[in-house]
Amino acid sequence: MKSILFNAFSDEGHSKRLDVALDLARNFDASLTVVSVVPYEVLIGDGLSDAAFAAMIPIWREEARELREQTEQDLANEGVSWRWIESSSPATDAILEHSPLADLIIIGARDPRRGGRVPSHTAGDLAILADCPVLVLPEAQSRFDITAPALVAWDGSPEASHALKSAVPFLKESSEVFFASVKEKKDARFDLPPVSGADYLSRYGIRSEIVEIAESSKDVATQLTDAALARRCGLIVMGAYGRMRLAERIFGGVTRSMLTDLQVPLLLRH
Repeated sequence: MKSILFNAFSDEGHSKRLDVALDLARNFDASLTVVSVVPYEVLIGDGLSDAAFAAMIPIWREEARELREQTEQDLANEGVSWRWIESSSPATDAILEHSPLADLIIIGARDPRRGGRVPSHTAGDLAILADCPVLVLPEAQSRFDITAPALVAWDGSPEASHALKSAVPFLKESSEVFFASVKEKKDARFDLPPVSGADYLSRYGIRSEIVEIAESSKDVATQLTDAALARRCGLIVMGAYGRMRLAERIFGGVTRSMLTDLQVPLLLRH
């Protein structure tokens, strides 16, 4: 991974997320592209008048200037190659515009444009639309130990396979890799057993352990999180949105549940 795309936003978690991005950039000897987006689309959606919208423009510009100054200070002595990009497009569009040659996107789990009250729809959209994995960080995440154990959420689907392949650079560095399979009815058309994923990793010299999680009254997202925390994992790898996105929004789903209460960094790939 040589090109990392980082979503910058002027909130309390910005510096923590940036530290994680720097940890990964140093580990992979990667270049960091910092994308700062003016959050105008939310305020339009909130029904601001033209006059109120115009009045916000200098405030946004000042926030962007302060964020850039803060970020430049943070990056000055880090020894990491980086560049800064500003955009007035919606966040998803701005990041996607610069993602075709990115190897990884880093974003927070909560939507700062809503005061951090809801899961990031941008993270979910990017997981569907970007042609690279998306690393979603919990609010409190301030560092990233790439040698920590990793848990791969496995259901035998194409999405799980794509996520696994994208995670190889991370899993090569992990001290332990666990394949976690939750017992439930799966689509037999795509029912690749966990051993298939383990065999795939073995070709990269990565040893793994298969863990079957027994049926429980807990939802799948909670079971996966509990399994990761019990094994002190620093990363969960998961295929994103195995069902239709509309159905996920209406009925829920594992991806959305994970983003709602994220406790371990989550690497997503559709």
